[in-house]
Amino acid sequence: MAIYRYEFEKPLAEIEQRLQEMERSGARQKQPDVVKGLEQQLEQLKRRIYGGLTPWQRVQLARHPLRPYTLDYIAALMTDFIPIRGDRLFGDDRAMVGGIAKIEGRPCMVIGHQKGRDTKENLMRNFGSAHPEGYRKAMRLIRMAEKYRIPVCIFIDTPGAYPGIGAEERGQAHSIAYNIREMARIRTPIFICVIGEGGSGGALGVGIGDWVCMLENSYYSVISPEGCAAILWRDRARAPDAAEALRLTSSDLLRFGIIDEAIEEPLGGAHVDAEIVAQRLRASWLRFIKLASTWPTEVMLQRRYERIRRIGAFEERPIVASAPEAQN
Repeated sequence: MAIYRYEFEKPLAEIEQRLQEMERSGARQKQPDVVKGLEQQLEQLKRRIYGGLTPWQRVQLARHPLRPYTLDYIAALMTDFIPIRGDRLFGDDRAMVGGIAKIEGRPCMVIGHQKGRDTKENLMRNFGSAHPEGYRKAMRLIRMAEKYRIPVCIFIDTPGAYPGIGAEERGQAHSIAYNIREMARIRTPIFICVIGEGGSGGALGVGIGDWVCMLENSYYSVISPEGCAAILWRDRARAPDAAEALRLTSSDLLRFGIIDEAIEEPLGGAHVDAEIVAQRLRASWLRFIKLASTWPTEVMLQRRYERIRRIGAFEERPIVASAPEAQN
């Protein structure tokens, strides 16, 4: 399968094509110095390109068609996965997957958004945009985890909750708001990782927990860059400017204290070496579980509440009336 390249990655493709041609022609053995020079040039170019990515370029990598999705990480990280379907009210939303699994032999409840690899699967998965029944299914599984006292692992990867008429008629806003409230008081540890797109309420509907991490080239924002550009400038082409203004990258959000950890990706993105990304995710999960085991339940809930309250910055000042107003 050909590797999909964005415009800013095109210089890499040229060198890789030359190396492939030399490989096919047998020139690798005949001209080892030339090959070595090209490989060094390729590595330096990768470090220059991926070491200075703009926010918009990171958004593009977060949407890469070969990027690992929730089911890929479940297969790489977990064993004995048993999927659970349906919200017991309307139906099964295939944009939201979940079930019971084991990590390192310990049971957990895993939930996440799921996109498709081709047009047919994307239509089935609704491009990772969940309906109300998807969020109700997620809450059903979270409550099951609470009942059986097992931790919850959530993978976020959605451009946003589905905004269609049917979803709104079935209570999209209510289901997201309900999940936010209830997840704040679930009495079992909740681990969350943004693995790709973390868009708006679609992400927040399963985004309240005790530890929130992001992969390096994912994004987490109140709105997509295109949506923000359409509102502010009435021009979706200004999405790169919006991405810069939104401060939606993992490094920005770590600095603001909105997330707890940014997980490094290989040069080029998670799709370049999904195995090493899965290993780093596993290490983050194990650190969290070890830490969470030291928290009494009430302490855990208080910490969760406080981390939510710390998001954002504000200042309170007393209102002081001016002299004429004071006389009146």
